[in-house]
Amino acid sequence: MGLSLKRGSVIILSGVLLVIVLAVFYLLSGTVEIREIRLSSPGNSALKEDINIVLNKTASVYVEYWKEGGAEKYTTPVSEDREEHDIHLLLLEPGTTYEYRITVKGLFDKSTDIRSFHTMDAPPWMVHDWMKEGAPRDVTALDDGMVMLCYRGYPGYIAIVDGNGVVRWYWQDDDLGVRIATITPRKTILALLAPARKDEFRKKKKGENAGVASYYMRTGKTGFVGGTEIVELNLEGHELRRINVAEKDLVFHHDIRMNDQSQIMSIYRDYRMYDLKGSGEARDTLWGDGVMIMDTLGEVVKKWSAWEVWDIEKDTRLEEYAGDRFHFNSIRLDRDGNYLLSTPIENQVWKVNPKTGKLVWKLGKGGDFEMDSTSYFYFQHDAHINRLGDLMLFDNGDFSPNDTTKVNKFSRSVSFDLDTVNMRANIKINTVLPGRYYTSRMGSSTLLPNDNILFTSSKTGGVVISDQKGEVLWALNSYFIPYRAEYVPRSTWSAYFKTEQQ
Repeated sequence: MGLSLKRGSVIILSGVLLVIVLAVFYLLSGTVEIREIRLSSPGNSALKEDINIVLNKTASVYVEYWKEGGAEKYTTPVSEDREEHDIHLLLLEPGTTYEYRITVKGLFDKSTDIRSFHTMDAPPWMVHDWMKEGAPRDVTALDDGMVMLCYRGYPGYIAIVDGNGVVRWYWQDDDLGVRIATITPRKTILALLAPARKDEFRKKKKGENAGVASYYMRTGKTGFVGGTEIVELNLEGHELRRINVAEKDLVFHHDIRMNDQSQIMSIYRDYRMYDLKGSGEARDTLWGDGVMIMDTLGEVVKKWSAWEVWDIEKDTRLEEYAGDRFHFNSIRLDRDGNYLLSTPIENQVWKVNPKTGKLVWKLGKGGDFEMDSTSYFYFQHDAHINRLGDLMLFDNGDFSPNDTTKVNKFSRSVSFDLDTVNMRANIKINTVLPGRYYTSRMGSSTLLPNDNILFTSSKTGGVVISDQKGEVLWALNSYFIPYRAEYVPRSTWSAYFKTEQQ
């Protein structure tokens, strides 16, 4: 009996050993090895590095990388099951040494030794004192994000700047200026481009009365902040598509967005012929605006014109504003899919039903909501629904009742809780910028995840973050007039890396 048990134990043990030997043989014979690692800087960029990894057989890999001596580690997503892998490292700092290691996934993950590379120095046109000496620079004011700016000169570019004033992402067009850019729902960048010479201004006539029309408002077909081409970029900076809207005899201006159906939304110039002089014939061109929806192939899907809902016969200011009647400067969607349009000449925000083409309501002085006169806004920009569900806008404050001297001018961010049953607009955010950041034109404001507010003070060249009491916590100094600074949260890059502290 005892001998039989011993023989059984030996057989079992032998079987286990055989399995182990076969497993080891399998692992050794199937070992994945890295045959080659190649590093390159696409387009001689100082801000990104590509790692090409060639294996001896199919396997999955990922890369960890970090700034030499830095506490934050970046980990790329796993590149699945192939022999050759291309890994893109983004948001690098110029002239900086990075360390990295590659891990090949398997039954037992296998990592390389720590290696390093050094990014190129920033080219001269990227070097600028973005943070002035003595300016507020609380980097936590940005939460975990960065700021995107556009340069409308030559060469036109898009730059994404971090809290330390370091450019971390950059794209340039050698022929056109970049008017505006935005992050799309599919995490690409959509931009409106145009040559600077296309800007057209209406010069003040001698003896002309003061008023909105006395400023250099846009005239003609293209006008100020008008665009001739649309470009969509991925986050690696590669061009996905380009649409020449000028060839379609269209002019987009002031804003461009992508909806959840991956359609492009913008404001376009529209006109009506009218008899302003009483000659009996409609010979005068009235310039206005509308909303156009276009697919990514450049085909027009839908359009709406403000002239459809405007009573020309009752307009007492028609001749004064014939060259730019509405000056729409932002297009967004409400939570129900209706258009939200900022018309600063009327000092109002309009909500329009895109299916019926009818006005749902007007917010602002002379509009449909009861509101305190102190919450009226003047020549506003960037009307949108913020992350709390309230309507938020940048109130430039130009031509407001207190606009009597330069001393009294101020710009602010306001948000409203709209009671559409009782038609009452209750102000929630009322954050006034310090007077030095007053901007009569352009500008924007965004409620950040940490409840701070990102402002664009366009005519001062300032991009600032304040708390809701108006205390400036962070200030960026641009050397040009930024039309609108857009917040870029860390989650934008989730397809390229995740971060953790080492």
